[in-house]
Amino acid sequence: MHFLDQAKIYLKAGSGGPGAVSFRREKYIEYGGPDGGNGGKGGDIILRSVQGLNTLIDFRYSQHFKAKRGNHGQGKDKTGAGAPDLVIQVPVGTQVLSEDKEEILADFTEVDQEIVFIEGGMGGRGNASYKSSTNRAPRQHQPGETGEEMWVWLRLKLLADVGLVGLPNAGKSTFINAVSNAQAKVGHYAFTTLVPKLGVVRHRAREFVLADIPGLIAGAADGAGIGDRFLGHIERCRVLIHLIDIAGDDPVDAMRVVQEELAAYGAGLEDKPQLVALNKLDLADDELGKAFADELIKAGADRVFNVSGASGAGIDALMDAVLSYLPDRTSTETNAAEVEEEEEGGSEWSPI
Repeated sequence: MHFLDQAKIYLKAGSGGPGAVSFRREKYIEYGGPDGGNGGKGGDIILRSVQGLNTLIDFRYSQHFKAKRGNHGQGKDKTGAGAPDLVIQVPVGTQVLSEDKEEILADFTEVDQEIVFIEGGMGGRGNASYKSSTNRAPRQHQPGETGEEMWVWLRLKLLADVGLVGLPNAGKSTFINAVSNAQAKVGHYAFTTLVPKLGVVRHRAREFVLADIPGLIAGAADGAGIGDRFLGHIERCRVLIHLIDIAGDDPVDAMRVVQEELAAYGAGLEDKPQLVALNKLDLADDELGKAFADELIKAGADRVFNVSGASGAGIDALMDAVLSYLPDRTSTETNAAEVEEEEEGGSEWSPI
């Protein structure tokens, strides 16, 4: 399955149907008079969040959505039928932005959340509604209101409890494969992860969703590397795991680079609780791991966990710490089965 987290779409609500101009012409009925009915209401545009969707790829191939127009009014005071509403399904975590991306118009954070985003136009009045003591045979009518239209942006922010951040080659893919059901691609080169990856972690009879995003490099906020476009997927996480390669050139500098990019992005990411983890412990001895951990604490880390995604060392202690930041039952725990089903189905998210 291709992954797309932004899409621009055009929405147009249905226009109201025109009112009718009609007069009664029935035999034996004197003074028949006007009997034109009103037009029907145009269809609304409704947005609804549903389970089972983790991408906006469908909106790449279908970008224009128009609700139908209300029916015409008819004689014998018959009001035209209203048009059916057009329901557009979006993934949970989708935000609807104005065309200039300056305003958030809607935010879908729960399953089956529904918003009447644009209302259809009202039907026009038929000539029967214009009848009065001084206007016994009116011929005027209304055409019906025009349905509202607009371009909007859809932006998906995946819902996860825990976010995984770090430089490229920090071992994030190996780590998420070790702790969850994810099947992330692992390679000995930078940027093996090109799009966000979700995995369901089961630890001590609990479940939570872990999100892995592509690695950050210095200048990501200015577009370097893949940039910071995927950081939006961890904005709603309760805690971040900051993975650092113990075999890297300078673990302290690696932590500083990621922290600076989180701060440059904003949205409160720099203020989220972070669990710093020195990864690839299997490539270093305990003495080196302790020395680097002490340096990271001096540089600002509250606590450092020495772990190995390859061997599993230290992971239980890290997961215990993660659970301490989560409520008794996480908001995404009820949706963990959906994520697991997506992963086990063998679908692959690839960049567009």
